[in-house]
Amino acid sequence: MRVLIAPDKFKGSLTAAQVADHLANGLARAGRDCRLLPLADGGDGSVDAAVAVGFSPHQVTVAGATGLPHYGRIALGEETVVVEVANICGLATLPGGRTAAMDTSSLGLGQAIGHALRCHPKRLVLALGGSASTDGGMGMLAALGFTFHDVAGRQLRVCGRTLPQVHTIDSSRTVNLTGIEIVVASDVTNPLLGLAGTAAVYGPQKGATDADVRFLEAGLNNFVDAFVRSGYSGARKLAKIPGAGSAGGIGFAAMLLGARMVSGAQYFLDLLGFDEALTDVDLVVTGEGSIDEQTEHGKLLSVLTDRAHPLPVFAVAGRNRIPRNRWGNAGFAHIYSLCDYTDRDTTEDSHLTGELLTRIGYEIGQTETGSAIIGRRHVDTPIHPTHV
Repeated sequence: MRVLIAPDKFKGSLTAAQVADHLANGLARAGRDCRLLPLADGGDGSVDAAVAVGFSPHQVTVAGATGLPHYGRIALGEETVVVEVANICGLATLPGGRTAAMDTSSLGLGQAIGHALRCHPKRLVLALGGSASTDGGMGMLAALGFTFHDVAGRQLRVCGRTLPQVHTIDSSRTVNLTGIEIVVASDVTNPLLGLAGTAAVYGPQKGATDADVRFLEAGLNNFVDAFVRSGYSGARKLAKIPGAGSAGGIGFAAMLLGARMVSGAQYFLDLLGFDEALTDVDLVVTGEGSIDEQTEHGKLLSVLTDRAHPLPVFAVAGRNRIPRNRWGNAGFAHIYSLCDYTDRDTTEDSHLTGELLTRIGYEIGQTETGSAIIGRRHVDTPIHPTHV
């Protein structure tokens, strides 16, 4: 049995590469031949996934979410550079993990893009998951040469708090992006503004109170008006495009630069060579921290099962909320949940998570179900995990 191990990360516990390694260790003990392909969907771990398939890691010093300098990483390919918000100025860069909904910005992302441009790429991929700010991409644009002024002409600090003060925008000294394809990889379809907009939907996850959400919504609306006043007549139309609200509005700012929006899951499966990795494979083992109803609606694992068909797909999750009678409809031959193996919380316990993944990998390789499914493409024998 030849197995492709292609998981996403277990957030808070293990990276995608670590998940793949633990599953592979278990399968190897059972005598199974494994191919590893750690995945990402445009969120946290996108740079790591690109590095795992041959991109070169490059350390950059940038501003974190609150402006404090820190080290981030970008991934350099022959013609493509991958830059992710999460490790540059995302939630993971907040000092002490304390949210600052009004005073965070995307400045570091723009600085990382500046580093990437020194490598003269033909394509710039922006992975927008895991952002900490709601600044409409103001910080990113500032790092690329835009300046933002109030009604008196004073230059403004870049963050969500100053959005209502922006009156005019000067783009006369911006970085030259001619000839560079900019791709925004995100599965967020929210517009910039409104009840489904970035402030209303994602602001609370970044620490915004109800009053903060109203403030940021008004500020983003003013931000769009300021672009219109400053010669960007299509700004209002761009703000309504699905995905403009991704990463606190970075999607909107990226489209102002000429970026195109793509499905993060689909794009990264292509970038990482998923279809090619399926060659001569009998079984796909995937996984992520949580499998639930959202998984079935365009998320990475559902896209993976569609592209892997008719190969059987086994999934492993920290927790699973899809009932067994819906596994087939979701594209899974079987789903393993760590919660079925232990009563302990594995969410932030990397050691226990790794042990259980190795054990599950061994079970997949050992069970008659795992072997028999190769010919039948379905599961006949239930697997009964033993609690530890």
